This record gives sequence, structure tokens and C-alpha cells, in this order.
Amino acid sequence: MESVQAVWLFFQNQVLGMQWLNTAIGSLLSMLGLNVADRVGGSLQFFIYDVLKITVLLCVLIFIISYIQSYFPPERSKKILGHFHGVWANIIAALLGTVTPFCSCSSIPLFIGFSSAGLPLGVTFSFLISSPMVDLGSLVLLMSIFGAKVAIVYVVVGLMIAVIGGTLIEKLHMETQVEEFIRSASNIDIASPDLTRKDRLLFAKDQVTSTFKKVFPYILIGVGIGAIIHNWIPEGWVASVLGSRNPFGVVLATLLGVPMYADIFGTIPVAEALLFKGAQLGTVLAFMMAVTTLSLPSMIMLRKAVKPKLLGTFIAICTVGIIIVGYLFNIFQYLLV
Repeated sequence: MESVQAVWLFFQNQVLGMQWLNTAIGSLLSMLGLNVADRVGGSLQFFIYDVLKITVLLCVLIFIISYIQSYFPPERSKKILGHFHGVWANIIAALLGTVTPFCSCSSIPLFIGFSSAGLPLGVTFSFLISSPMVDLGSLVLLMSIFGAKVAIVYVVVGLMIAVIGGTLIEKLHMETQVEEFIRSASNIDIASPDLTRKDRLLFAKDQVTSTFKKVFPYILIGVGIGAIIHNWIPEGWVASVLGSRNPFGVVLATLLGVPMYADIFGTIPVAEALLFKGAQLGTVLAFMMAVTTLSLPSMIMLRKAVKPKLLGTFIAICTVGIIIVGYLFNIFQYLLV
């Protein structure tokens, strides 16, 4: 058992976490005359290491996920979802969201397509919640930083929010709150052509290129903010605002995350730095969920597809769910770390 644990820790720290890269960068910076123990050197080491690590993981993961996704184009996904009913449809929609490596804004066109195809409203919202919040890439990245238990629980809880949120929206019967141009859209479905292995590899390569171009600026911004928090903001200040001494830390982190816009890859470095400085685990994860699911730009886009009442209901359900999850994580944090 100890040997299995040792192998897993090596895989988590050296393969996923790439600690060898962090050590190599620190040694290189020291050779160049920089002290990685001070603020400037430490910030530079954090920035270079996290940018390289996340970029490598991002490209590898997006390639694998996109190859899998090539078997599930929108037309096929609609057919799959059409075979399920009730809460099972919400569960399948939430799981489907995990293989779509999209930010919240990129998920909305698919949400509109599913709604236009006549899928139940709650099912489409389960997809809309899970797609930006939870994906296979985030699972691996979370494992590389927070460990396997935290990563797995985060994914499971994210899926639960997606299923419960979609189910609640379905029970409220708010179909009339979808804009008319979507409800009256044609439901004609076009069969996807069979792709060869070469076609799928080219599709995966193109997805890596397009996703990298779109996501990389947010990685730089996220890692830059993380480097500042990690090396320049006093630990006591972060702990007092987002630590256990502030009972409203989860609420504050959730509200702080809503107006921001980033995907999971740009948010994780900020979360890593906040946790290192003393913020509670649940508070940090609530911040991540709010940024990826309820960003202001995506809500503006969603408003074009749904009416204010439905938009407000969606925001309220997600916000309450994220806050509850944040507090639960804080309560049971000792079991996960």
C-alpha cells in the first residue's frame, strides 16, 4: 500500500505538478543572480513555472478531450440527450458538459443550439452550468495543485450543482422565459459525417490551437495575479478577509468572482496563491466556481437568449449553490487536506 501511495505522490507531484520544473526554474534564476526567496525572484519563479506548467497540461489535455469530443458533435449530443428523461437527462447533460472544454461564454452557443432543438429547459441549463465549471482538464489541473481528494470532490460537487440547478429550473416551468427567436427556431437536425482517425487528429490539433489562442491571455493574467498574491500581499491580510475568522468569506469570494471573466485554467493560479496565503479551501473553490460559471460577460450573452426572470433565477440558484458548497468545503476541509 505504501508503494502505491509513493507512486501516486510521484505522479501527482512530479508528473502533474511538475515540481521538477519549479526546481529547475529556481536553479536557473539563482544562476542568473536572482534570489528566489525574495519577492521579485519568487514572483518571477512562480510566474514562469505556472505559465509553463499550465500551458503544457492545457495543450495535452485539450488535445485528448477534443479527440473524444469529435465523437460527440452537437447533432449527436442532441440525439443522446433526447433518449433520456427526468433527472437522468440532467445527469447526462451535466456529464456531457465535462467533455466540452469551454469557458462560460463559449458554452452559451451550444446552450442556444440545444434549446432550439427542443430539449427540455432544465436539461440545457444542467449542461450550461457544468460545461465551464467542470471538465476533465480542470480535474487534472486541480489534482496537480490541490491533490486528488479535493479535485474529485470539486468535480462531483460541480456536477451536483449542475443537476440540481437544472432540475429546479425544469420544475419552475419557465419555458416561456426563453426568447422567442430560440423557441421558434427550426429543429432540423443534420447528421454528422463519419470522421476518419486523421480527421479527428486534425480536429483535435485545431481545437488545441484555437483554445490556446483564446485562453493563453487569461492564463497570463491569472498567473500574474497569482504571483502578486503569492509574494506581495501579506498573509495576514488574506487570512483576515478570506480565512476562518471572517464568517462571510465565502459570500465575499463568490460576489468578487462574479464580475470577473476567466476559464478554469486562468482561475486556478489565483486560487493556488489565495490558499497558500491562508484563505480557506471552500472560500477559494467558491471563488473559482463563481468566476467560471457566473462571469459578467457570459451573463450579458445569456441575457440575449433568455428573459430577465429566467436569468435572475439561474444566477440565484447558482450563487446559493456555490455559497452552500463553499461553506461545506470549509467545514470538512480537514478531511480533504
